[in-house]
Amino acid sequence: PPGRRPRGYTRARGDAGFRHALANPGADILLAVAEDGAIIGLASVYVDLESIRFGRRCWLEDLVVTARRRSQGIGRRLLDASTAWARDRGCTHLELNSAVTRTDAHRFYLASGMTQTSLNFGRELER
Repeated sequence: PPGRRPRGYTRARGDAGFRHALANPGADILLAVAEDGAIIGLASVYVDLESIRFGRRCWLEDLVVTARRRSQGIGRRLLDASTAWARDRGCTHLELNSAVTRTDAHRFYLASGMTQTSLNFGRELER
């Protein structure tokens, strides 16, 4: 579920996912970089679905800002950059999910102009 690492997560798995996103023309990693060159935030975006009803969807999988740099507009700039990235690829909408316990994130998304459009249900699958 969002907001935590999935069962069986390893650094190697994360690295492989990162490399896949960089190599995939329908995906990208958008970075927020501080003046000193340190990465202080990122967004991972994917064109992942051609919906019959809604058109091409951009999925925002990760939106992360380092704890000490939160509430400085970095998350908003990453969300805006994700939206621009999606538009440039012909997407009609951008979606994400957020764990029900992440009320601060929910306030951020609503304040950024997003609306709650659904409830997501999931099941982890045994491998």
